[in-house]
Amino acid sequence: MCGIAGLIDFSKSTNSEQLCQIAKNMGFAQNTRGPDGSGQWADPESGIALDHRRLAIIDLTEEGIQPMISRSGRFVTSYNGEIYNYQDLRTKLEKATEFQGWRGHSDTEVMLEAIEQWGFEKALKSFSGMFAIALWDRDEKKLFLARDRMGEKPLYYSTQNNTFLFGSELKALMACENFEKKVDRNSLSSYLRYHYVPAPRTIFKSVHCLMPGTWLSVSQDGTVSDPAEYWSLLDSAREAESKIFTAPDTAIIETLEDLLLKVVEREMISDVPLGAFLSGGIDSSLIVALMQQCALSPVKTFTIGFDDEAYNEAHDAKLVAQHIGTEHTELYVSPKDALEIIPSISQIWDQPFSDASQIPTHLVSRMTREHVTVALSGDGGDELFAGYNRHFRGCSLWKKLEHIPVSLRSIIAKAILEISPTDLDEIIDVFKPIIPKKLHMRLPGQKLHKLANVMDAESASEYYTALTSNWLNPETIVMSGRETVSPFQNYSRQPSTKNLTAWMQFMDAATYLPDDILTKVDRAAMAVSLETRAPFLDHEIVEFSQRLPMHLRMQNGQGKHALREILYKHVPKNLIERPKMGFGIPIGDWLRGPLREWAEELLSPERIADDGYFNGRTVQKAWREHLSGTKDNQHRIWNILMFQSWMDHWDIS
Repeated sequence: MCGIAGLIDFSKSTNSEQLCQIAKNMGFAQNTRGPDGSGQWADPESGIALDHRRLAIIDLTEEGIQPMISRSGRFVTSYNGEIYNYQDLRTKLEKATEFQGWRGHSDTEVMLEAIEQWGFEKALKSFSGMFAIALWDRDEKKLFLARDRMGEKPLYYSTQNNTFLFGSELKALMACENFEKKVDRNSLSSYLRYHYVPAPRTIFKSVHCLMPGTWLSVSQDGTVSDPAEYWSLLDSAREAESKIFTAPDTAIIETLEDLLLKVVEREMISDVPLGAFLSGGIDSSLIVALMQQCALSPVKTFTIGFDDEAYNEAHDAKLVAQHIGTEHTELYVSPKDALEIIPSISQIWDQPFSDASQIPTHLVSRMTREHVTVALSGDGGDELFAGYNRHFRGCSLWKKLEHIPVSLRSIIAKAILEISPTDLDEIIDVFKPIIPKKLHMRLPGQKLHKLANVMDAESASEYYTALTSNWLNPETIVMSGRETVSPFQNYSRQPSTKNLTAWMQFMDAATYLPDDILTKVDRAAMAVSLETRAPFLDHEIVEFSQRLPMHLRMQNGQGKHALREILYKHVPKNLIERPKMGFGIPIGDWLRGPLREWAEELLSPERIADDGYFNGRTVQKAWREHLSGTKDNQHRIWNILMFQSWMDHWDIS
């Protein structure tokens, strides 16, 4: 896990020393991604320079240093990530070429040799792992960029001032002199809806994010190819529709367990201390249980807790850890601990990002890094195995709603919104003893208000969009903004909606997972130089999950049935079965309390008017509603605040 950056000066007017210095400045801007070493390589005749920031994980010797030149001298790479099957590939290459002259035992060296022997795209298809690759071909005078299949590792690029720039984070590009920090108001509109800017767009005009599973090339004459897919989640989903497993359930579940165990064991390869995040939920508990099967000593596990029981999972995680037998570390954090993170958010997430769980994610990463350098997580389990409420309760509800006239639904929604979330919580608490346990939920008032906001949807896709939206009509808030159309909002880029749950799973895995979840975890962890690995995102598991029959995804009003059946072999059901909590913080209460003065300043009518980005009346109305408690606008307000704070930090006008 590292940080990569570089440039091509198409004018070729920059000497080697200058090129290396520019690349070095870009790399230094994202130095926490790789604190163990740095290196640059340049070729002034082609105008190319590469920077690499090293977080040493495999092959800690000098033989693993990058930028690395291939054995033949043709290719030079700066690469971020891990190729977990590199040892198998190494053996395959040895048999095919009778080559034994390896310099070290890094996956980078194997990657270069695979590209040398098989070509760039074929080699990409052979890699199992997470990666962002920059590769310079000295023969063809071309730069190749590639990103892993599910988007675990980020990669940004732009052509400005006759120069092509790329980096693991936007801050690497911003470190270049004369970088144009022009806010794209259309991207800003999309950000208000989703908490993040959907790829391939970024918050800046003319700056792009390389999509998962794609690669592109850049010639020294300035030609940038369109991204090409070497693997497609959509193709995989469409193929799976006609290949749903028909074997007995026990056989399917056993095969899945064997596959997960193989992947977990492979992802535990490390030359530095390794552990895992443990929330006590299904996904992280299963990963840890399988890790412990592979380990020779207790796995190191980590969780954080909060005094507010509505957000606290530490007790549950501790019980799971005790049962599995891990070496468990927990840290209870106070509101003060969490609030101290806020000033650094805009530095860590260098384009606006407002999933408030970014704060506890960074806190648990920081604590974990004090003990290990690599941590496995359960990310991807919800998207691939139907774990979100919208996948089962949401789909079930839509089947009922679509038969009710929209006008009647609107009346019901208005009635719900007339009652504050707090009052709804109190009403539901009275009836809680007679409500089935599987229907219990955390903060029901918030969820009912969210439900009310989606009840007037006229189609399944509109219903899903509303379910996953923050501001429902962002174009009325962003001055002169028009929402960008995500590639996956095009029906030709979606699987069939006949199976609504599978369709929602695909949409979540294609958009929310890489642009929110993986972005959140990557930045939170790399800010403290912690490598994270997500076994569920191995492409074999992704492809397997898409072929599961629906009854192995959902049963008895619950998702992730197949994962539950595997987990129950390792952890008693009573330690796992509880309402899904998520990973949040009481940001709504903080905005009315310790964060109020800070928020008031950023949301002041004068500030909003001077900036010229938002409709001040709409923002002020939402703020007043939140302060009074009539509506829970915490996520919408946080959304605005994170943009305002980002503007201040990066000096955006």
